[in-house]
Amino acid sequence: MDPTADISLATVEQAPVAARLQIAFNEEFDTPSPTFETLLPRFRALIADRDGLVLLAGDPDDPLGYAVVTLRPTVYCDGPLATLDELYVRPGRRNLGLGTALLNRAIAELRARGGGEMHINVDEVDIDARRFYERHGFVNIEPGTDYRMLCYIREF
Repeated sequence: MDPTADISLATVEQAPVAARLQIAFNEEFDTPSPTFETLLPRFRALIADRDGLVLLAGDPDDPLGYAVVTLRPTVYCDGPLATLDELYVRPGRRNLGLGTALLNRAIAELRARGGGEMHINVDEVDIDARRFYERHGFVNIEPGTDYRMLCYIREF
């Protein structure tokens, strides 16, 4: 069975699975992570919201990876603008097409919802992620310009 063919939308009941994947992702990349108890209600709310979705690769109860997408209105296109908040494939399961399958499904979901654009924030030092997204047509130069786009963050 081809695991890349099994990409499903998470249900609210699968929020614990998504929360555990988020923690694994953060631990792997040595990033501070909210606790499971903090993430669980956040994932439940995100999955229940029509403007958020979580995609699971493989067995939904023990997925090989996941993607988190949020949608918002924008003045730049008629449909929603999507942000790919997370895309993670478990170590040992990478380079099998799962990331591509998750990204393609996220794009298909955005298009099905009338979306016009997807944003992805990537750390400049993460060369592998940058290559992955560029291979799939994403750019960090706004069309018609010759300079890079930057993302600024301020936590509250």
